[in-house]
Amino acid sequence: MRSRVDIVSERLVQALARAPEAHSPLADAQPITGSLTAAGARDLLADMLTSRSLDVAARRLKATGHSYYTISSAGHEVNAVVGALTRPTDPAFLHYRSGGFVMARSRQVPGTDAVGDTVRSFTAAADDPIAQGRHKVWGSVPLWIPPQTSTIASHLPKAVGTAVAIERARRLGYVLDVPEDAIVVCSFGDASANHASALAGINAARYAQRRGARAPVLFVCEDNGLGISVDTPRRWIASTFGDLPHLRYVHARGEVDEVWATVEDAVAWCRRSRAPVFLHLDTVRLWGHAGSDVESTYRTAEAIRADEDRDPLAQAGRRLVALGALSAVDAAMLVAEVDEHVQSTADRLAGGATLTDRATVVAPLAPHSPDEVAVDARGALDPAARAAVWEGALPEDANAPPRRTMAAHINAALHDELARRPEALVFGEDVGRKGGVYHVTAGLQARFGLDRVFDTLLDETTILGMAQGAGLLGFLPIPEIQYLAYVHNALDQVRGEAASLSFFSAGQFTNPMVIRIAGLAYQKGFGGHFHNDNAIGALRDIPGLAIACPSRGDDAARMLRTAVAMAAVDGRVVAFLEPIALYHEKDLHAEGDGRWLFGYPPPGADPLLPGEVGVYPAAEGAEPALTIATYGNGVRMSLQAARRLAALDVHTEVVDLRWLNPLPVEAVAERAAATGRVLVVDECRATGGGIADALVAGLVEGGADAVIRTVRAADSYVPLGPAADTVLVGVDEIVTAGITVSRRRG
Repeated sequence: MRSRVDIVSERLVQALARAPEAHSPLADAQPITGSLTAAGARDLLADMLTSRSLDVAARRLKATGHSYYTISSAGHEVNAVVGALTRPTDPAFLHYRSGGFVMARSRQVPGTDAVGDTVRSFTAAADDPIAQGRHKVWGSVPLWIPPQTSTIASHLPKAVGTAVAIERARRLGYVLDVPEDAIVVCSFGDASANHASALAGINAARYAQRRGARAPVLFVCEDNGLGISVDTPRRWIASTFGDLPHLRYVHARGEVDEVWATVEDAVAWCRRSRAPVFLHLDTVRLWGHAGSDVESTYRTAEAIRADEDRDPLAQAGRRLVALGALSAVDAAMLVAEVDEHVQSTADRLAGGATLTDRATVVAPLAPHSPDEVAVDARGALDPAARAAVWEGALPEDANAPPRRTMAAHINAALHDELARRPEALVFGEDVGRKGGVYHVTAGLQARFGLDRVFDTLLDETTILGMAQGAGLLGFLPIPEIQYLAYVHNALDQVRGEAASLSFFSAGQFTNPMVIRIAGLAYQKGFGGHFHNDNAIGALRDIPGLAIACPSRGDDAARMLRTAVAMAAVDGRVVAFLEPIALYHEKDLHAEGDGRWLFGYPPPGADPLLPGEVGVYPAAEGAEPALTIATYGNGVRMSLQAARRLAALDVHTEVVDLRWLNPLPVEAVAERAAATGRVLVVDECRATGGGIADALVAGLVEGGADAVIRTVRAADSYVPLGPAADTVLVGVDEIVTAGITVSRRRG
């Protein structure tokens, strides 16, 4: 039985063969409309045909077991107009029906093998130049197309972040790899336009424009009227986005030359005005959502046939023949030539080597160059220049407070990093003029200016999108998420976007950043769940995400420098988890003892790399009989418990994990071998909320010969007031568990 693919392809050839011809053909250089010449029109048609033929090849090879991806661009080939009218230096964030765009853009970069690269991509070939066998993506370094996977509009926030970063670089005099007049292209479907991430991105662009930051982004909504089986209401896109302030709406429809003229005007306006444009591009979906989608189960035969009659290739071919850009015979020959090239290329490349071992697959996820990171983390400004930044009052000097809280240490470290790294940016809710809810960023904006330390709108998705765009262009963003609970509002911007970019581009694109997150529980004054969230499982679940969690101020400064160095050297995404309750804590055992205040380690001090733990030995040099492994607030509580345990002749050492991803399992195992007893104190929720499960599993599977027990918080939200103590780990509970473990024998 013939497939719909065969039928539509046959109708295309027939339609071109019957196309009425112009009275006289056009010369190659003769214009049709705007910058579109007869020769350019033929190239455009060839690019559209190439995209279609690649879709045919993907499905043909799928039938033989050589292709693994069949979401096609069939019916969307008119996006080739956008590819032809934008530049290879305009960063492009594309959704999965972008074959025409990629073919047209590749024509602008000699030596690009767009056909071969696409075949390698959908056959998961290890020599695919972008993902190297990890996924079918539209991506290319020379074409400035960072790869996106099966995007449901989650790429819009970072596209806006990229556009805003272009303008920020211009104001700062920071040289980028793209020209100052570059714009950002971001395509998505009509169904995805309803997604919260899409609305956040579009809102962020409008907000930036209203605030004077400027966002030269071309939103390309490719409207085929369907989201898999769900239809988009008629005129929904136009009525939703057609009359929004600070967003120019343009509807591209009609014949291919008319679409060209409309798109050309939209691109020029976006580039000239440095403002966002919503380009509504009429398309049609052919052959279902993907190869596995049987659309006859939810659409009538008449509706399917009506869409096939609107095939943009047939319409474009007939129109160009009628205009004299080529003859009907030439059009038919072009179809045959393109298809022969694509299918022969597909046959030649089918069956190529794929990835076969785990180490190779995961290699781009979490690159780590410890020696280079350590060198970078020790870097510092010239002493005289640094003294000028601090106006002579260096935070480590005797004339400054000699011992500081964690908040003061982080603030000083941020000052030093911004001073020595002109590419570093600090931003988030209330971080600028207010200096942060907990005053951790106080004074930064006054010292480094509005373009490097700035407040954002109240939206974590936008904050992380801004960070991705800035990092992609060469900035080193240090965004702040005001509370740990708020990161869940935007977690996919880390999980699905920021942390996956290096993986799907084999490390060729990165978006380095250090995400400062104020979190965990135990803060007094005001509380409740949203200000005392104690679950990090959703962060630890993200492949490649490094997580730092300091417990004291001097460690916080050294670890923050390390995190920034990891981003700078290896392009890493790092979550820097700051325990709110420890921001302003001064004391350890008794009020006024000042034993949780520490001197500021100046730039040049040794960094604290992942895997390097802090060890607090048993009191008075006694031989420890118990190892407590913990982090964050747990360190201070465990030291308090250790003092009480010592009075009971249970001598205890406390190991500060510092880094929660990757976990320092080997370092803890070494201590476990020495004491034979390990108590894991995990302040996060018991079921998947923290690190206890993974640490215990690592110790057991590593053959640790030790008695192991855990103390964990309840599986509960944190209530308000004294009731919080009923669900959180406390010192008494640690002491009781320590006694129990010390009495057990392995």
